[in-house]
Amino acid sequence: MGDLLAKAKAKPRMVLVVCCLLLLPFLFKSSSMEEHKATWLWDASLIENPGKILAFCKEQGVDVIFLQIQKNVEADQYRHFIAAAQQEDISVHALDGRPQWAYQEQQKEADGFIEWVLDYNDKASPEERFAGIQLDVEPYQLRRWEREQSSVVSEWSRNMEKWTDMGRRGGLYMSAAVPFWLGKVEAADSSGNLSRWMLGRFDALAVMSYRDSGEKMVDLSKGMLSEADELGKSVWIGMELGDTEEGSHVSFFGKPLPVMEEEMKNVYRLSDSYSSFAGLAVHHYEAWHEKMASADPKRKQSSMRN
Repeated sequence: MGDLLAKAKAKPRMVLVVCCLLLLPFLFKSSSMEEHKATWLWDASLIENPGKILAFCKEQGVDVIFLQIQKNVEADQYRHFIAAAQQEDISVHALDGRPQWAYQEQQKEADGFIEWVLDYNDKASPEERFAGIQLDVEPYQLRRWEREQSSVVSEWSRNMEKWTDMGRRGGLYMSAAVPFWLGKVEAADSSGNLSRWMLGRFDALAVMSYRDSGEKMVDLSKGMLSEADELGKSVWIGMELGDTEEGSHVSFFGKPLPVMEEEMKNVYRLSDSYSSFAGLAVHHYEAWHEKMASADPKRKQSSMRN
């Protein structure tokens, strides 16, 4: 009789233990606000005040900054900023690009950008070096794309082969910003679609899946996430916060901060099953900082003082 009572008492405890074990992954999984994020920083002159930028990025969970390279910013400023970022476990990738870089005759301009980064890294100490390069080349903005898409893709692909080879020889992580519909474009070598071909060349792609809904952003990115899963590559899902003429449905500009943060959580929740998901890439730092400051009067006053 005693044995039976002991077993009866032990059974609820066993059920409780099993339930706790099942809940462990959820209890210890970090919140979406602490997940990996990247952001684009287009105005390089802002790095003169690295503390303000890095404090914001640290607060928001950003661990990658795509920083546009500008000739009016001295190499010493880049060195100082990158060293400070590395102390905060934030990596900085050199960013640049123009639609015309896809053309064969404009290749040397892009070559010059990559050569500048390689030369900079050669002269910099390890803690001052760019971790990677992101190319933002969007030839579909030009009229020739409509008339001669296949020939533009062919030229663009040859250029990308050279650029990724150059970057890899310098030990750089190579990525590109791409539109969500890239999978509908045929690769120049007829091996499949252009998104899969680019994933084969680059380490990662940042998908400009700009919508005002986390679910829609993930839906637009699913094709590339699946391809990247197969190829062992990474994909950032892009999120737009700036004022845009493309319509309110592509941006969180003007939308309440709690709505934006909830949709961020939805992106992480819906992308969790993809091993290639690298996190959100928020476009862009300036718009993001302004949005947070507008929602917090104390932050806005502090920002004005700085």
